[in-house]
Amino acid sequence: MTIPNELQDLLGWVSADRMAAAIGVLAGDRMAGRRVGSPGGAAARAWLVDQLTDLGADVRTEEFPVRAVPQVYETPTVTWGDRSGSAPLVFGRQVAIHPASADTADTRRGALGVAGKDDPAGRWLVVPAEMSLFDAYRDTCGAAGLLVRRAVDVEGWQFTMLAGPDPGPLPVLALDPDTHHVVLAAAAAGHGWLAGATPLRRDDVTGTNIHAQLREPVPGSTDLLLTAHYDGVGDHPGLRLPGASDNATGVAVVLEAARILARGLPDGIGLCVALLDAEEVGALGSAHHATQLRTQGPAPLVVNVDGAGRLDGAAAVEAGGPAHRLLALLDQAGRHTGVPLTAGPVASDNRRYGGAGFAAVGIGAGMGGYHSPADTPDKVDPATLAAIARLVVATAHLTATTPATLSSPIGDRR
Repeated sequence: MTIPNELQDLLGWVSADRMAAAIGVLAGDRMAGRRVGSPGGAAARAWLVDQLTDLGADVRTEEFPVRAVPQVYETPTVTWGDRSGSAPLVFGRQVAIHPASADTADTRRGALGVAGKDDPAGRWLVVPAEMSLFDAYRDTCGAAGLLVRRAVDVEGWQFTMLAGPDPGPLPVLALDPDTHHVVLAAAAAGHGWLAGATPLRRDDVTGTNIHAQLREPVPGSTDLLLTAHYDGVGDHPGLRLPGASDNATGVAVVLEAARILARGLPDGIGLCVALLDAEEVGALGSAHHATQLRTQGPAPLVVNVDGAGRLDGAAAVEAGGPAHRLLALLDQAGRHTGVPLTAGPVASDNRRYGGAGFAAVGIGAGMGGYHSPADTPDKVDPATLAAIARLVVATAHLTATTPATLSSPIGDRR
């Protein structure tokens, strides 16, 4: 398929180096993981506002309330022992605070027991892998706390979540599979103890979206909205969670695409950018924005990028709302740029826009280690950054200039 000359020129402007530099800033120490409502999130927002202003955009911010954001406020000290001795557990690897945990700053020490079998009074109860946390709560009267099994990533880090269940009545610690195995064996043998705390509070904070208008649409013409969430799960005390792939890469791709499209789209085509907050606590920023759009009346075509760290075979694409035409054009853009696409889950802000009735697609090419200290800028693949940025640029250009004449194997089947 021949690429139109003007599109070929636009694709040649994509710079992986420029995107990598943006990721280095967003995943740097000053941004501290970019948790919603945090100083690191505010630092990221100020930097992004400057970047968009430098592009000549009309930039504004929009605040909204965010309730009960979990935050580990001290490094938890957890030690366990049996007849062979005692050992501290490494926070972030061998042990983490489960999101359903109660907040207990003081260390609790107790003998080990098996949930559902042993007398709970004064014990840390080890929950067998096949037992749900809900079932484990059935007989916990007087227990010191619960110990559950949680998988780790390939580098041995536990996954950090901000969205999750409400806090339960007990401290809950998550153990990596190997540690859980030996601690459960000690509990089943009737010996062993554990001492630990779960300093996990929940803060009411303010989320802030960034909105930038780069081109005003002519009435009746195409209006494009490029989105990505800039928040991350945030650092823990003594533990950096840079959030490079999730989602500094998506933000860098949107900035790069906006830079190119602001001067490369035909006259009359609208172009906006929304850099969204609070995605990690339930996509609240996009929910807030989608509600605003419905009230105000604009109906943009939405392209959301969540993860552009490493293209493993094909980029995942998920559609929502009346996205038939947008999907067909995205498919054409994939053919133009040589980026393979596959229908797959992109559980991100695109779902909020699609659920509100807008034509929306989510694009994802994430990498392992997200929500952990392993999500670092050096692991981001520059070729993937360039590929996803080129895909977004081509989609926007074709959406503005070409009727959807091709069927799409990634099409919306509803």
